[in-house]
Amino acid sequence: MSARSAGWLTSDELRVGLGCMRLSTDEDRDEERALATIAEAVRSGITVFDTARSYGRGADDLGHNERLLARALRACGGASSARIVTKGGMARVGGRWIPDGRARTIRADCEASVETLDGLTPDLYLVHAPDPRTPWRTTVRALARLVDDDLVPRVGVSNVNRAQLDEALELAPIAAVEIAVSPLDDQALRGGVVERCAEREITVVAHSPLGGPRRAPALQRRAPLVEIARAYGASAAEVALAWLLGLEGDVVVIPGARRPETVRSGVRAATLELEPAERERLDEAFGRPRPARPAARARRARADGDVVVVMGIPGAGKSGVAAEYVERGYERLNRDERGGSLRDLATALDEALAAGSRRVVLDNTYLTRAARSHVIETAARHDVSARCIWLDAPLAQAQVNVVERLLDRFGSLPSPEELDELSRTEPGIMPPTRQMRALRELEPPVEDEGFATVERVEFVRAAPRDEASSGVFVAAAAVRNPDWRALVEPTEASAPYLVFDWIPGGGPDELASAVAELARAVTGPLESALCPHPGGPPTCWCRPPLPGLALAFARHHGVDPARSLLLGTSTAHRTLAATLGARYVHLLPEQAA
Repeated sequence: MSARSAGWLTSDELRVGLGCMRLSTDEDRDEERALATIAEAVRSGITVFDTARSYGRGADDLGHNERLLARALRACGGASSARIVTKGGMARVGGRWIPDGRARTIRADCEASVETLDGLTPDLYLVHAPDPRTPWRTTVRALARLVDDDLVPRVGVSNVNRAQLDEALELAPIAAVEIAVSPLDDQALRGGVVERCAEREITVVAHSPLGGPRRAPALQRRAPLVEIARAYGASAAEVALAWLLGLEGDVVVIPGARRPETVRSGVRAATLELEPAERERLDEAFGRPRPARPAARARRARADGDVVVVMGIPGAGKSGVAAEYVERGYERLNRDERGGSLRDLATALDEALAAGSRRVVLDNTYLTRAARSHVIETAARHDVSARCIWLDAPLAQAQVNVVERLLDRFGSLPSPEELDELSRTEPGIMPPTRQMRALRELEPPVEDEGFATVERVEFVRAAPRDEASSGVFVAAAAVRNPDWRALVEPTEASAPYLVFDWIPGGGPDELASAVAELARAVTGPLESALCPHPGGPPTCWCRPPLPGLALAFARHHGVDPARSLLLGTSTAHRTLAATLGARYVHLLPEQAA
């Protein structure tokens, strides 16, 4: 193999390891076969063994894979040479995999792994994945303390994007990054994670290097792999692994072998030396990006060309900005209008530029660096600059936009069942969880991706119509506090009032007493609205603090929420008021008469 940059392993160690997960998680697991597989790996020169505390059949089977690996390594004499990689920060709940990045969890999982391995110290300890409920900095600092306290010699991160990796590098001595990289997974390549690791001399541990058990057979249908494999008397999988091993920097692949013969195939891949032309063909076929143009060079592209990428989370207002560019003569490429994928749009951009178009605007949810890379590369091939307009809208305001879109389209809020069905066929229609997930996945754009410029635009809501009136939103619990009367008395008597609440499984009559109480003090229109949908991740737009109930009422009565008052009793009510721009007054329900 060719010389490599520095990394976690020494230069003479085999860059093929063994992913051990399926030895414990498969329903048909066979411990004797697993022991034979690990023994064959040791005999073949493999030193890297990837495991995790969570690798088992569920919450009652934690540590199974670590115990199995430790027993196998001792039995076959591989304990002294093994580089054990294990991971923590992943809970098993009802058969699901749930990231848990709390500091106490990282510490407890690491201590449990050290105990389970029974004297075989992990050489590298990783956190499984970022936990959206825990600040990433909290998780990474907990990792750093494991090294400071001599629990493990090295730490790393898994399943991160480039922004998360860069943040981790500021907080902990990251030795390796475990990430999905394969001919079927180009996110880490296009997203700049592999590039950053090469720059910082950090080892990339490529998990699922053949695409995972369900997708791996597809490699046999990829012509470049099959044709190159035929020339070497190898398998398509072996050529795929050899291609990965030749990527920039220090790369270790950990195919998930379950049988000794699969181990031997992986080791053979490390002996394949692909020709430069073969590597170039595979790079082209499997999405290895060309190096991004420096921003200065991007700005010096042809003066007669301009590709504008308008990006932001769903509901950020991208279509409005794109419309302004269309009025100025730009050709618009939008996935909601054209269908297909973001890659298809890059193909359409290529065709448009080849046909002579020089001003194009693309307004899509380009959340990740990887997604944007196709557009940047296409523009560069035509010597046209690509610039980004990033609509940095707060989630709450994007939620308002989506609800307003629903009311424009349907006149009322769809039920969860209707929303689920519409989201499959109607562009721009989605449940709240999809928008929230988009925010978590967002990688802010930067010029080093190859953009000529990145313009960040903060969200500003348009001023309401002068004729819009004020209203009052009253949480049902607030009516139990007698102080509400003094708050509504100064309000215009004819103002519309909405009594609202969230009661899972409840019906309209649940608010009857609150409405009756309010009716004794006000003369304006009085309505009630209830969200009856269950807890958990929201499936509707009407559960406070989501703004659906308030916005539907406001539209019906010509009310400007920002000129209105909201009486509430909880953090959710305070958040709803902030989303609407309404004045908020907090009442304590325990003061009820």
